[in-house]
Parts: sequence; C-alpha cells; structure tokens
Amino acid sequence: MSTPALKAVIAVAGLSLSTLALAAATLVQDVRVFDGKAVHERRSVLFDGGVILDADFRGTPPIGSRVVSGAGRTLLPGLIDAHTHAFQQLDLPLLFGVTTQVDMFTAVPLMQEVKASMAAGQNAGRADMFSAGTLATAPNGHGTQYGLPIPTLERPDQARDFVDARIAEGSDFIKIVLEAGGKGTSKMNSLDLATAKALIEAAHLRGKLAVVHVSNEQDARAALEAGADGLVHLYLGAAPGAQDIDSLVQLARRKGAFVIPTFAVLESMAGVRGDDLLAESGLAALVGRDGAATLKARYGAQARPQELAAPKAVTAALTKAGVPVLAGTDAGNAGTLYGISMHRELAALVDAGLTPTQALAAATSAPATAFRLGQRGCIAKGCKADLLLVGGNPAADIRATRRIVEVWKDGQSANALRDARRQRVAQEGSSATRQALPPDGRISDFSASRLGSPFGSGWMPSTDQFAGGKSTVRLEVRPALPDGQVPLAVHATVAPGLPFAWSSVAFMPGAQPMQPADLSAAKTLRFKVRGDGHTYQAMLMGAGSQRPSMVPFVAGKEWAEVSLPLTAFAGIDPAAVAMLAFSAGPQPGEYRFELADVRLLDRE
Repeated sequence: MSTPALKAVIAVAGLSLSTLALAAATLVQDVRVFDGKAVHERRSVLFDGGVILDADFRGTPPIGSRVVSGAGRTLLPGLIDAHTHAFQQLDLPLLFGVTTQVDMFTAVPLMQEVKASMAAGQNAGRADMFSAGTLATAPNGHGTQYGLPIPTLERPDQARDFVDARIAEGSDFIKIVLEAGGKGTSKMNSLDLATAKALIEAAHLRGKLAVVHVSNEQDARAALEAGADGLVHLYLGAAPGAQDIDSLVQLARRKGAFVIPTFAVLESMAGVRGDDLLAESGLAALVGRDGAATLKARYGAQARPQELAAPKAVTAALTKAGVPVLAGTDAGNAGTLYGISMHRELAALVDAGLTPTQALAAATSAPATAFRLGQRGCIAKGCKADLLLVGGNPAADIRATRRIVEVWKDGQSANALRDARRQRVAQEGSSATRQALPPDGRISDFSASRLGSPFGSGWMPSTDQFAGGKSTVRLEVRPALPDGQVPLAVHATVAPGLPFAWSSVAFMPGAQPMQPADLSAAKTLRFKVRGDGHTYQAMLMGAGSQRPSMVPFVAGKEWAEVSLPLTAFAGIDPAAVAMLAFSAGPQPGEYRFELADVRLLDRE
C-alpha cells in the first residue's frame, strides 16, 4: 500500500497523523485470519494506536513498524468470555488471550474502577469488563451467600427502582436469578416469575439487556416467555426428548434470545473433567499453585457424565436452528479459572456439535453482537486491536487456541506480562515445600491456655457471619481424657437466613489464616468425637475455592474414632488446602459436640 493510501486508511479510521505514530505500528504478516466470522488464508494485518488500520494490508511494511511472522499461525480477535464473575485476578484472562470479560456479578466499586480505567484508555494491562454489577435476586437467594451485602427484591413493583439503581451504579445490563436450588444443592429463595418479568420490562424500558440465570428447563422456558434477551446457563440432566428440545429451541429463536451454555462450570457440577488444561505446558506455565487447585476442584462429589447429555443436546439443536450460542465459562467458580477455562469451553462447544469456526465465533463476534460491545470480536478496519496469535489452525483443530504465540490488548503486546507471570509461577514452584506431618500425625494441641497446633496458624472459630449470616460458635476446653488428650467442646448455634449456614471450629494449616498449605503427605484424617447425636460435616477448603468439600460424620453420645481418607473430599487438591473444619449446619438449631486427638496421617 502506498503512503497516500495508508494516510487514507488512517483518516477513515478516525485517526490523525499527529496522534498516530506509525513507528509504533505492528504488522502481522502472511497469517491465516479468523475475522470473527470467517477464515481468510494468508493475509497481513496492520494495527496501531489500539485500532486495526488494515485487515488485508498488501504494501511494504511502514518504516519502523514491528513485523511479526504469521507463517503457520492464525490471528484471531481477542476472546470474549461471555460469563465470568470478575472479582479478582483481572490481569489473568489477558494472559490466555481473553481480552474482554462479560461479568455477571461483581463488587460495584471494582466494576466502577475498571470502567473508569477503560474510559481513560488505561486498561491495556488487563481484560476489559462489561458488567451486570449487582444481580437481581430474592432475599437469601442465589448470590447472597458470598459475603457481599447486596440489595434484593421480592415484588414486581420494586423492579423499576432496582433497575434504575443498577444503571446509576454503572451496570451495562441486568442479570436476573431464577434459582431455587435442589438436586444435590441447598434450597434457597428465588424471585417469582412476575418479579422477573417486571425486571425484564424495566430493563428494556431503559434500553438495557436483561439476561437470566436458570438451572432447569422449566425456568429456561419461563424466562424466554417473559422476554429475556439471553439465558446465561444451560442445565444438567438426561437428554430431553426431541419434541421438548425443538419446542425450547423454537421458543428461543422466536424470541430472538441468545444462550450461554457454560460447559466449564456444568462439568464441575457434574464432577467431570472434560480435559486437563494443566497438561498443556504452555498454559500450565502461567497457572500458579492456587489457580491449579481451583482448576482441579469440582462441585460434584462423583463423576456423572450422563448429566451433560441435556446441555449438549440443547446446544447442538440451538446451533442448528441458528440461535446464537456464546462461549462463557462462569470463571470464578470451582473447576474454572479466568482465561484458561475459555480454551476448555471452546473444545466443549465443539464436542457439543459446533464446528470449530462456529465455536470461535461464539467467543468473538457473537458475544460482541449479543451484548452490544461495539468494534470488538472482529478483525476489520476500525476494529479494536485486541488480538490473539496462535500456532496452527483452530478452524480445523479447536485446541490450537492453546498454542498462544502472542496477545495484544489495545494494540499493545502482552508478552512482557506473560513472561513476568511465567517467571513468578516458576519461582513459586521451586520454592513450594510439602508440609511435614508430626510423627504421630496429631494436629490438635488443646489446653486451657491455647488452641495450639504443631504447624499452621492454629485453631479458631469459623461461622457464616462473613457471608452475612448470624450463626455463632463458642469453644470450650474440657478436662483431659484418660489418654491425656484434651477435648474441645463446640457449642454451635446455626441461625436461619442463609442457604449455606454453618458454625464450626477450623484448623488453618497455612502460616496465615486461609493461606494454603501443601498437605499432600497426608492420606487420612482421624479424630475422636462425641456429642448430641446430630450429623456434622468434616470440611476441607481448597485454595481459591468458594465452597468446601464435605464428608458427614455422626457425633454420638459415646466417644468414637472417625477415620476419613482425604480422597473422600472430592475436588480438593491436598497440595493446596486452606482450611480444615468441623461444622454444624446448614439446618438451623443448637448443636454441641466434643472433638479430640485430631490427626493427619500419612497412611490410610
């Protein structure tokens, strides 16, 4: 392209030569391009100043520009994760090629800070965020259990004020929860359909999208009938009949809705590991110990792959009918991790019936269109220069997205950030040490003066108060047993109001409370207990997990020894344990049990 022609391109892009330094331009040369919708072989893409200047550049590289070889590689728009909970690690998605997150629930101050950074053009070092801010849920409903105090609503006449308040805070769209729990999860309150419909209408009145969280087919149909713009989950279960699938798909098509299946978190709920992302050395090198523990965790205690039949069948039918399917991971939950889980989500979509090209569109142009994100998810003149360069051809093999060569955000290379992260993870790995267990395995050292332990930050009370609950616990040291062990009496009051209420005594194995420790030397948890005859829970919390893994035990009237293999705590990586607890709940009531001689043993 001649210099006059290049100047014309710049002018069309709305840029001036006074503000655009061609010396800083980047040219990805002779590369396969997926432009958000279609694949083009052997093109060259020129970008600068955060914008694509020419998606099919044919001239001599501008003087001083950086030329990147595209031979054997594919250039994609930066990936858009259409369902995350972006409350931490905002830089992590970018390292895996996710340049934009569509957040479904986060702290309002964090949302506002990111939006201000984006508006100022100072967000190149992390993924951009478009957010619902605070979700719409019932009192003590889904979303209230995470320790973040949020406004709730109960009646349709509250909908307009709720929506107006969210828009005033900066929410880009409205997320509505229809979720009563059940089938292996705790029951919780849910908005009724009339209130959900009023919220949808209020959002549309203000020109905002309204999307709905569902976990069953009945609520999915109800949300679509009520006018929801999108479903942000599908649901587990056996494959529905062909007639049921077709009627649901035609309803979504008739209503013009989109669907985000969120296979990454559905696999976690089903206790399934779709594939091992950590087996990919290029990806694993960017995942720290805490992140690895989060990825290995699962909500499902047992593998139930048959439960994925429903979302797979529905996703295939939606795609065949032309209903937009978007790639979203629900990152922020056990079994997922920001950025990296998008590469599993893409493969899961292909496994569910999308072609690789359709899956790539589901992670680029489709969410940009569905959520009205402007010039994102595309490679064309004027599009935002958020780009991902990978080795191979993901349009033929979707797993090629994992072979990341370079990421650009706002036209700036993230390679330095990726290198720095890789070095930190390597240092973390070299300094990691397995916690040595005491010779007898005993971790309880109770006395009238202290609740001690041979390592870690010791024993302490733990209740649901951090999550807004009102449960309490009182710990009382009791007289020593004949074998010299001092019992600890736990007087627990579990208060109503939360679906996951609890009251417990907890052992923190790390140097600081909730700091993870490597307990992989331990094979068995053994302890003595007696109490009021109630069933209690031994709980392990992994690093980065929002929910512990629990194994029940009964505290009978006489002292009894309980032995639990650590493998019984599904989804917990013993190399990154943040807490061990003995807990009452979630049923409200008064509880009392005594605990003694707690041991972590290196044998089963």
